[in-house]
Amino acid sequence: MASNSLRLEDGTVHLHGMLDRAAASALWPQLQPLLGRLQAVDLTAVSGVDSAGVALLATLAAAVRAQARELVLHGEPAGLNELRAAYRLGADLDFNALTAAN
Repeated sequence: MASNSLRLEDGTVHLHGMLDRAAASALWPQLQPLLGRLQAVDLTAVSGVDSAGVALLATLAAAVRAQARELVLHGEPAGLNELRAAYRLGADLDFNALTAAN
């Protein structure tokens, strides 16, 4: 990512740039304290994701699901749909989703 900073606004984390391995590693420690307030991730300014970026998003979604909530994703950066299909992730990034098994 161009910047490893993030912004939380009304329960939505706004990200921009490339969500790759370096960005995921830098962002994870910043995101962990926000999990209790996280409702959505805005990806509209993300230029693309790699497998580490998808893993970060799936981990966020799982952590939010563990709190009996759902994480909403806004935007579909380059690579997200392809990697979601390759890893058999549902639209909600759940590895255990019924749609992922189909």
